[in-house]
Formats: sequence, structure tokens, C-alpha cells
Amino acid sequence: MPLDLKAPVLALPRTAKRGIAILADIALCVFAVWFAYFLRLGEFTSMSGNLLIAAVTSPALAIPLFVGFGLYRAIFRYSGWPAMLAVARATGIYGLLFASIFTAVGFDDVPRTIGIIQPILLLLLIALSRALARLWLGDEYRSRVRRAAKQQVLIYGAGQAGRQLAAAMAKSPEMHVVGFLDDNQQLHGSNLNGLRVYDPADLDTLVVSLKVSDVLLAVPSLSRRRRNEILTDIRRAHVSVRTLPSMTDLAQGRVNISDLRELDVDDLLGRDPVPPDPTLLARSIEGKVVLVTGAGGSIGSELCRQILEARPARLLLVELSEFALYAIHQELSEKLSGQQSLLIPLIASVQDASRMRDIMSTWNPDTVYHAAAYKHVPLVEHNPVEGIRNNTLGTLCAAQAAMHSGVTSFVLISTDKAVRPTNVMGASKRLAEMVLQAFASNGSSTRFSMVRFGNVLDSSGSVVPRFRQQIRDGGPISLTHPEVTRYFMTIPEASQLVLQAGSMARGGEVFVLDMGQPVKVIDLARRMIALSGLTVRDEGNPEGDIAIEVTGLRPGEKLFEELLIGDDPEPTEHPRILRAREAFLSWEDLSGHLDDLKRFLDASDLPQTRALLQNLVAGYMPDEQIVDWKYLEIRKH
Repeated sequence: MPLDLKAPVLALPRTAKRGIAILADIALCVFAVWFAYFLRLGEFTSMSGNLLIAAVTSPALAIPLFVGFGLYRAIFRYSGWPAMLAVARATGIYGLLFASIFTAVGFDDVPRTIGIIQPILLLLLIALSRALARLWLGDEYRSRVRRAAKQQVLIYGAGQAGRQLAAAMAKSPEMHVVGFLDDNQQLHGSNLNGLRVYDPADLDTLVVSLKVSDVLLAVPSLSRRRRNEILTDIRRAHVSVRTLPSMTDLAQGRVNISDLRELDVDDLLGRDPVPPDPTLLARSIEGKVVLVTGAGGSIGSELCRQILEARPARLLLVELSEFALYAIHQELSEKLSGQQSLLIPLIASVQDASRMRDIMSTWNPDTVYHAAAYKHVPLVEHNPVEGIRNNTLGTLCAAQAAMHSGVTSFVLISTDKAVRPTNVMGASKRLAEMVLQAFASNGSSTRFSMVRFGNVLDSSGSVVPRFRQQIRDGGPISLTHPEVTRYFMTIPEASQLVLQAGSMARGGEVFVLDMGQPVKVIDLARRMIALSGLTVRDEGNPEGDIAIEVTGLRPGEKLFEELLIGDDPEPTEHPRILRAREAFLSWEDLSGHLDDLKRFLDASDLPQTRALLQNLVAGYMPDEQIVDWKYLEIRKH
């Protein structure tokens, strides 16, 4: 590597820097005399006799003047026009004195023009030296200041992704890479593009010595289990962690700083997603007309993205919210270049039976994915009439329209909250499942199926973005109960499994996604705090950064969620998808109850509505602490 003298020079004490400047100016004075002789005589002359006197006289006159004019008090890296004017004034007075001696008075063997040429040369040399010093030292100084202001980061992974990330960050205004961490012992102590490779076991020491604030994970090919082990080790060092996407996401191009993202909880689940089966994905989509209700929601929009990749002939986007429909339509339109698929944005409510029938009879979809639902438990608990209308009766309208139009496959996106529910949202979704089961058992030509899964990460209302924002705000993190446990899955993985499950349907199945082991939400909160480089503030650590505040269970919230009502689910051709057969009512028995439900909802008869839900939905145990039912009952009377 080339020798870098700038940093040592900047580190010198001020007196030493002034001494160097004075010595440099002395050398320039002598050189100016010698070079003036060359310009005057056209040949180089040895430094002797009166020429030596002139060479000694020059610094003897110049240095005191320069000191008096403050030339050595100026910081060269900040030298600007004021400093240059000071140099010109000092050199001007010096020129008068030097010319009066060697031009006006004169010395033998010293041409009188030397008294004029030498001060001019000296002015140019002194000014040039200040400009070069400012350019050389000032750039390095500003660079050091910028680096000091940046976050000092280590990159975990010295492979191709890590090296590309380091190169991309070379001019980052926010972060400065100070080295690599890598598990390969043969790389420890070596240098890659000027950056040292360290042993991850030394991270605690490096955080202090290098003032590291962040570790960037650049190991996209690692299994999630190994990644989880690395994160556990990093947590002890109290640094923030960011990560690169998976190898699949990086396959199309180089690594960029924009690829870095905050660590999501899906990195901590310790479970690797199963790659999708292209045959299953394409079976109900490729070359077909596909309709998605709730197309602008968290799951609906991701379903649309995945469906578009499978190249349908048409994709019908059904959404009640104009803004959500506009957003997903614009996003998907930008991805359509080179594809023959046609996007059709349709504003509609699934509760509008006439509108749903018109849409399906006009466009004749082959496959329908019904994702439209009110899913936020407390909101539906406070608005039970609208929740049941949308989740149950909306599913009924969409399913009837699908049968009337000869839809081949109808897939309902369901929830684990439908299993032995304690809230209206779960009960309304279980009743929607029962509607489709009844239609399937009644000999419908449309294949009805349901896909049931738990929480998806980073969906609207998910704990992950809420916790992340609370950490940014300095806390506290609000948690409803320390024992709340949930199943988690990423939105893309859940959507892929939904599409594959729907392709395996024969009619009436309740598909259940294998979501791995349930996770305590308080553990997720603690991990997110630790991997943000912070500590939990509690009784054992009163000086910690972020407190966790327990607020109490929300209306209708359960401590634990389940995915199955019955036992012994059947495996399918996909290792993460199970098939459940669960009890339901026939259409003859259920249809009369649904008529009663419509009548109760139209009359806002909440006691009868709740009683009917309890009668129809196995295990539904409404939370008696909910005040909204009672409030609405009081208003009704």
C-alpha cells in the first residue's frame, strides 16, 4: 500500500507544524535565489560567494516578516483569500527590502535584477505552497471529520456480497466501514481492499476500540438457523444490526447500500422457508383469469405480486379503498413490461352482491382469492355489525357470485383466530369458512377451499413495525401481556403457500400452514431492542434504554392462538401445507341461520347476533369484559 503521510502530519502538535512550515519557507527562499540566478544567467551556479550571501539574506528578511504578518498562525488546510492576501503583503514588503539591498545598493557578482526576480518567484512559491497544503491536508482533514461523524460499522461476511457492499459504501454519507468479521479463520488478520478481517469472537473488544455502532450482515446464503446463532452472538455486543436480503433477491444485480434493511423478526424465527413449487404456483394461475378481493391489503397486494409473476392472462384487482387500489395498480403496472398479462382495477365492496355478480359474469375469472376482510381484532370488536357483514356475509356474496359465474377455484384467506375464537373477528371468519364448506358439500362445481395461518410479519397492524417505531421514539414498547404467544410467517412466504394450497384443493378443505414454533412476543421485543444496539430498562437494569410496558389484553385478544380445531391433519404434497377436515353444517341447516343473522344485523340486535354466533361457531367464547356490545345494546333501547 502507498505510504500515507497526511494522517501523521495532522496528528503533530501545533508547534511542530509551525516549525515544518518555517523550514519549508526557508528552503523556498534559498531555492528562489538560486532559481532567479538561473533565469537571469541561463545556467545553474554553485551556491558560493555573494550568491550565498543573497541566499542567507533572503530567509533572514522573510521569516521575521512572515511571523509578524501571522503567516504561521493560519491553519493551512483552511487557507483562503485572506491568508493569500497576508502572504502578498508580507512578500511585498520583503521584496522592497530585498531589492533595496541587492538592486539599489548592489553586490559584486549578484545581478541587480535578482533583487526583483527573486521576490516575485518567492511570492509565487509561497502562495503555491499554501494552496497545495490546503488542497492536500484540507481534503484529508474534512475526510477525517466526516468519518468521525459517520457511524463506524463492521461488515459480517468477507465474501463477494460483503466486498461489494464495502465498495458501495465507500462514499456513503452516513456510514464508514472499518473492517470485516468472518468465520473463516484463514482470513483473520488479512486485508481485503484495505479493510482488516477480524475474528467475530473479538467483537466486544472491537466495538470499544473501533467505536463500532452497527454490524451489517452480508451473509445472504446462510441458513436462518446459522443466522440466528450469529445474531445471538452479536446481541451481547450491544450494537445495531442491519442485513442484506436473501440470495434470491440479490441474484439480479450488484449489492447496493439501498439493499440494506433493518433486521426484521423473520430473521430471528430460526426457520428456513421452503422454496415454492413452480408447478403448484402456476396450476391455477398461468394463462388464466384471476381475481383477488382485498387486492390493496397486506396479504391481497402480496398475492397480486406473486400471481403476476406466474403470468395470468388477466388479473382483476377488487378493492373498496380507492387509494389502496390505485397504489397496487400503479405498482403492478410498472412490473408489466414485456408481459402479456392485463391488469383490471375494480372498485367494489364484497358485500355488494349485485356488483360482485356483475364483475364475475363480465370477466369470468377462473380462480378467485378472497382476501377482503376486516382483520384487526379490537376494531372489529368495537364494530361487530360491520365486521360480521364484511367477513361472513361478504364471503357469502363473493362465493355465490363465483358459483353463478362458473368460477373453477375459490380460495378463502382465513386466520388462526377462527379456531375456538374469543372475538368477533375470529368467529366471523370461522363462519365464513363454514359457508364455503357447506357450498362444497352441496355439490358445487366451484372448488371451495380455505387457507388458515397466523400472524404475518410487517402486515398492517403487525407488532414488528409498531415495536420498531417505538424503539426509534425512545420507548417504551407497549405489550398487552408478557405471556402472549403467536405464530409468525413472512407475507411473501404466506402468500406463496396460499397460492400453492389453492392449487391442491379438491373442494371443502381447510388448509393449515405449518408456521413452525410459536414465539413469545415479549422475546421478540427484547431481541429487537438488543439488535438495535440498545438495552432493556427494567428493575434489573434501571439505566437501560428502552422500557417494556405491559398494558393489558385488548378486547377479544387471546394469550395463545391455535391453527387446528380437530386433530390429526393430513399431509399434502407440500411439506408446509396440511389438510384438515373439520365439522360444519350442511347448506340446508346453515342457510336459515344466515338469514337470521342478516335480520339481526339489519336490526342491530346485538344480543341475538352474539347468541347466534355462539350457537353456530364451535368454541366461540366472547369476552364478557367488552363494553361495546353493552354500550350498543343500551343505545338501541
